[in-house]
Amino acid sequence: MTQPKDFTAQLPDAENATKRVSALRELIRRANNEYYNQDNPTLTDAEYDAYFRELQALEEQFPELQSSDSPTQRVGAEAASDTKVWRHPRPMLSLANARSTDELRAWLKRAASILPQARFQFVCELKIDGLAMALTYKQGSLAMAATRGDGAVGEDVTANVLATRDVVQTLQGSAPDTVEIRGEIYMPISSFEQLNNAATQSAEKQSESGAQITPRMFANPRNAASGSLRQKDPEITRSRNLRFFAYQIGYIEGGALPTTHSEAMEALRNWGCVVNPNIVITENFEDVIAFCEQWIQRRFELDYEIDGCVIKINDIAQQEELGVVARDPRWAIAFKFPPIQASTTLLDISISVGRTGSLNPQAVLEPVAIGGVTIKRASLYNADDIFRKDLRPGDTVLIQRAGDVIPQIVKPILEKRPLKADGSPVSDPFAMPEFCPSCGAKTLKDPDEAVTYCTNTSLQCPAQRLELLRYFVSKDAMDIDGIGDEACAALLETGLVHNPSDLYALTAENLATLAGFKDKKIQNALRSIEKSKERPFAKTLLALGIRHVGAKAAELLANSFGSIDALLAAKSEEISAIPGIGPVIGASVCNWFQDPLQREIIEKLRAAGVTLHAQRDDASIGPLSGQSFLLTGKLTNCTRSQAENAIRKLGGSIASGVSKQLNHLIVGAEAGSKLEKAQKAKVPIHDESWLIDLLAQHGIDIAAQ
Repeated sequence: MTQPKDFTAQLPDAENATKRVSALRELIRRANNEYYNQDNPTLTDAEYDAYFRELQALEEQFPELQSSDSPTQRVGAEAASDTKVWRHPRPMLSLANARSTDELRAWLKRAASILPQARFQFVCELKIDGLAMALTYKQGSLAMAATRGDGAVGEDVTANVLATRDVVQTLQGSAPDTVEIRGEIYMPISSFEQLNNAATQSAEKQSESGAQITPRMFANPRNAASGSLRQKDPEITRSRNLRFFAYQIGYIEGGALPTTHSEAMEALRNWGCVVNPNIVITENFEDVIAFCEQWIQRRFELDYEIDGCVIKINDIAQQEELGVVARDPRWAIAFKFPPIQASTTLLDISISVGRTGSLNPQAVLEPVAIGGVTIKRASLYNADDIFRKDLRPGDTVLIQRAGDVIPQIVKPILEKRPLKADGSPVSDPFAMPEFCPSCGAKTLKDPDEAVTYCTNTSLQCPAQRLELLRYFVSKDAMDIDGIGDEACAALLETGLVHNPSDLYALTAENLATLAGFKDKKIQNALRSIEKSKERPFAKTLLALGIRHVGAKAAELLANSFGSIDALLAAKSEEISAIPGIGPVIGASVCNWFQDPLQREIIEKLRAAGVTLHAQRDDASIGPLSGQSFLLTGKLTNCTRSQAENAIRKLGGSIASGVSKQLNHLIVGAEAGSKLEKAQKAKVPIHDESWLIDLLAQHGIDIAAQ
């Protein structure tokens, strides 16, 4: 596999963030295909996790780089083209991670803010490091076994799963007509060691005859389990001693749905499934914390690998109410075990300027190896982080790869701080520069924000202008292939481009003056520039470089206003009122569109034919088109997902929260705070029977589903 340039776990400077994110996404997509589809990974699990976490950290550090098609927003990989695939009736999701007890408490706080009247019960489980599997039983017999794949579509591995120990082929007792049982296939550590030892011994025997044999060694039990399950011969799979733990019911047809996760686990046991015995059910969140801390120490007692603990809210109705964000359910979280740490010297604190004017400090480190990865830089996030830790160049600092991956400075080791003869520190406390290191303009720190900004505009500060142009042409924005980082810099230096709108006035003669641009490359670049005019309105908004507007905010703005003209005319309060936007983004968007220079860019883009309005999706046309719905409380005749899918089929949309623009709030039993908000906003409120009647009028009998 071709690796990104400077293939380390270091965080890049801000000016290289776009390039690094694109390289990481391509790397991870290919690694997913090699691991899940080809059974031939060229990255170890540790390397893969390092780059995945690095990508997550970059997307968190630079929200404007977020994209719905990023591997961080998807699960696993698409099924291989030469395998039989299976579409999961209900998506198999991933889990958000917590790396400290504070983050666990923050997760609980978020859930409580959504359901303030709820009383939660928690189920604590071990996070088995294996291969996620969905087993579908019909009339009690195993009919389909599929991998998680990309969460929506997996691979049919039924034949090999039938050869796997612990997988029940016929459910015991009274089972539903159809039930999907989810779990983890794993290889015991002892079996993994025997497998690698056998491979080594076999290679040694063949080498005695003069053949040069390299043994097929698996990196860890998880890879061994994956490789064993993908064997063409089920008998080889049978010999590998794979095991299975069931941990969830995916869905049921022709039977009663459990009301709690713990009831589902008990049903699994009654059907003969093997469920991990290390489970705690509690209403006391301190017991949850204790469970996680206990297994940090006890994980080495087990004959199978675990990489953390999983905490789930027990009540299924509460799970439905909390819902899902991106690829992660809000009702569950994975507690990851503590990171690896090392110490090194902080050589310097460098400052780079981002495309929205943010001054981004980073630690320049004496290179240090942590878990096989060389760390040269670490994120410092902002000045407050530096002040709080009192970091100074020359300090010996404790470095950790948060979540075993992302490099962060935990603290300085004060006992090793260099001192002057009088006992005072050699280095002074760090201070953010008063002037932009790129353009010399004054810097400003908003009291309500942690970030310091250059006060110059993106059109006047060289660093911002370059970063904006780089991002505008990136795959996640306008996707202009052929205009790379070096070309962006050259276009600005030569004066051919002053802002992104000038790209659409470039000619073949212009590009021919740039180094490396020959006929074919020139034509490819011009075609890509022309094609970028067709990019969706949300991508155009994202590419403009409006402070605080990332991919999600851009989509919300595009869907809510529909055109650039509507945004130009909108007031800050109107923008802020959109659920998911809020006053900070609203003010930033409004201010950006009121800037005469930015309006001039908009007009140039309009004249060039760039898409500045949302395209109607034919799939959204139906009797409920233009109407937004939101569901709250417990539904009795169907699940929340069934109701939402039925609304979407008829062209309606599902809102992310209560606002004055919401058309209908559907209220079930034990409704939460959304009901009160809707009453204040004077939103039309209906009960479940109203929704059932509405859907029935258009041919959908949801109560029968």
